[in-house]
Amino acid sequence: MTKEGNFLTYCVEQYKFEKSMSGRQVMDLFSKYGVLEYIYSSCEPLAEHKSKFIVEDIDIYIEACKRCG
Repeated sequence: MTKEGNFLTYCVEQYKFEKSMSGRQVMDLFSKYGVLEYIYSSCEPLAEHKSKFIVEDIDIYIEACKRCG
């Protein structure tokens, strides 16, 4: 697996753990709002942060997507 693929997996697992969600729930949410693409495009800057920041950043991204329709 690539470095980016490993990081995507890490983000999904951290989000799943922090939000007490199943993997399926996380993937459905991420698919709905394009979160995997966002993480992939932000891989380098996000990888420098702790998991709590990453989860918060994903939440901010999802909320922004919800507001934009």
